[in-house]
Amino acid sequence: MPRIKIDLPLHFNFTTEIPIRISDINYGGHLGNDSVLSILHDSRIRFLMDHGYSEFNVEGVSIIMSDSVVLYKSQAFYGESLRIQIAVKDFSNFGCDFYYLVRERETGREIVRAKTGIAFFNYEERKLAHVPEQFKMKFPS
Repeated sequence: MPRIKIDLPLHFNFTTEIPIRISDINYGGHLGNDSVLSILHDSRIRFLMDHGYSEFNVEGVSIIMSDSVVLYKSQAFYGESLRIQIAVKDFSNFGCDFYYLVRERETGREIVRAKTGIAFFNYEERKLAHVPEQFKMKFPS
């Protein structure tokens, strides 16, 4: 099976830092894959809040994750702090992709590259919604 690749954008729209908690460590003694998705989720919430949004209100509609790809580049350990950068790209009629670059804060060692497909959704109607134009304009390609 060919390896999956994520080509990261040159510019990121947001940066945050999250310390690795003891509960993020798996039986192998390093950051667990399940915790990586939680950390990406936390980062995405911080990104949305920084722009005045929430998962339930991006210009009047909600967002849901349609897919995710995570590429592990190196291990991370309890006591380290992660620097997460996020970029929004690849808009379609109903969604876009969030790109993540996760590095260890002190050394800059790359830990993870990830991408999550985000769909805009109307929970009242239980159907996809068009990408809000105001949101799209904030992140030109």
